[in-house]
Amino acid sequence: MTPIIGIPACTRMIRDHIQHATPARYGAAIMGGSGGVPVLIPPIGEAALVLLDRLDGLLLDGSPSNVHPDIYQGGESETPDSHDPERDATTLPLARAALARGMPVLAICRGIQELNVALGGTLHQRVALVPGRDDHDGYGTREEQYAPKHDVALCGQMAAIIGKTRIRTNSVHGQAIDRVAPGLVVEGVADDGTIEAVRVEGARGFAVGVQWHPEWGWANDAGGRALFAAFGDACRAYASGLSRAA
Repeated sequence: MTPIIGIPACTRMIRDHIQHATPARYGAAIMGGSGGVPVLIPPIGEAALVLLDRLDGLLLDGSPSNVHPDIYQGGESETPDSHDPERDATTLPLARAALARGMPVLAICRGIQELNVALGGTLHQRVALVPGRDDHDGYGTREEQYAPKHDVALCGQMAAIIGKTRIRTNSVHGQAIDRVAPGLVVEGVADDGTIEAVRVEGARGFAVGVQWHPEWGWANDAGGRALFAAFGDACRAYASGLSRAA
């Protein structure tokens, strides 16, 4: 069975036209690593919830944009030119509804931040300015940006999936989890204390988030392959009704 996996798209202005898009590498990782078929979900707010009836999994992908702090009472925006309110209005309800169904959810980069906010947590708007934290943003060429940058200590389900308790990951993000949402369990932490992986406690299906980008070079990375394979297995189980809500 080939699962159908939804990927929320972002609002982009391309040649003076509003378009809906996301990097193709997420779909490539779903097809090659999870054995699924990706479907883009347009940023149309709660109207997108009806699509969950046709999906077997949800991948909350990364994006250059940031969740608007008004949603989590985070004060004035420190990145006013980096918001996508249409995506916020779409992904946060999608995440909550998917979890309520027991649908598998994999959240990556902005996705882990969305998952945390959707469940009641908050974010550091500029993690590099938090005392004792490193600059987690990526610089240089695209290959340099996504090259392994720092270690992450893993535990729990994430360590079981990856098969290690310590891995080296890339790091391409300006924001990060601050207050962890009720119901989220931290399962990955960078050496500077930045939260890098979480699990939804009590979820009826696969529901995890990572701050790094496992979709980048997934085919040559054992951890990335393991994560997408586990996600794909969960989506097939959900499609077969083994974990679908009654």
